[in-house]
Amino acid sequence: MAPMAGAYEQLLDATIRHLEDLQSRGVRHVAVSPETLRALSQPVAGRDAPPGRPAEVPPPNSDKPAARPYQKISASPRSSPPAPVAEQETLLALPGETIPSQSPPLDPQAKAAAFAALRERALACVKCAHLASSRKNVVFGVGSIDAQLMFIGEAPGADEDEQGEPFVGKAGQLLTKIIQATGLQRADVYIANILKCRPDTPGQSAGNRKPTTDEMATCIPYLHEQIDLIRPRVIVALGATAVEGLLGKTIGITKLRGTWKTYRGTPLMPTYHPAYLLRNQAMSEKRKVWEDMLAVMEKLGMPISEKQQRFFLKA
Repeated sequence: MAPMAGAYEQLLDATIRHLEDLQSRGVRHVAVSPETLRALSQPVAGRDAPPGRPAEVPPPNSDKPAARPYQKISASPRSSPPAPVAEQETLLALPGETIPSQSPPLDPQAKAAAFAALRERALACVKCAHLASSRKNVVFGVGSIDAQLMFIGEAPGADEDEQGEPFVGKAGQLLTKIIQATGLQRADVYIANILKCRPDTPGQSAGNRKPTTDEMATCIPYLHEQIDLIRPRVIVALGATAVEGLLGKTIGITKLRGTWKTYRGTPLMPTYHPAYLLRNQAMSEKRKVWEDMLAVMEKLGMPISEKQQRFFLKA
């Protein structure tokens, strides 16, 4: 085997091992830029080149495309046209999978109708009989279905079960303040949980429990449909249980927070749950969450003021 062909095989093997590692950690899709696809389509020396004529491999393009600015969003359907195909990343699926985000854009009315139908199905769900019998309300989600930013928590608590809306208790009030600190309003984003029903606590008059793996696996298809209809540009996973439900068993949230992951082809930022900040109000912990949000704002192309940069820093 020629040296160049051997190098190609080694690179191919390394790529396969990397993708298998991603799959084992729950990553389902890999985003690939148009520049990378164009480079991959070029002939590779020792593989596609005619005999006696080495193929030319174009140098990688190191210029990063400028981030699209964040556009304020409202509850009304977005009328602006979708981004040109040249600006969009292509998603590579695992064998046997389809990529929902590569389907044609939905008509605003069709999107609203599909979301309403999904909500009705979720509200009537009794797949987890023990949760359906103990719940007061199904907590479907709240916010703009055209949101570019989506927050995902683990499950409703007592306040959420009572009101039928996610993140309305003390932790939810803190989340609202975090959202407002970025310059957005709660209505600009979409907020949901992996579990739509409050985990039952038999024999307890108060308190919460962590959702089981089976409960999350049963309920998460509703969340997948929400993500595929909303098509956010960034997802924020709030807390260790939300990260586990999305990405599977992984390292602790302390080590994972602040590092970008990918979920269903969408950039995902793991961070601490607001409830953690209520228990640990150290300035250093608040700053960690805020640094994660600054990274989210940067990913969305949102303006970041000097005042925002300095939030929760010691004077």
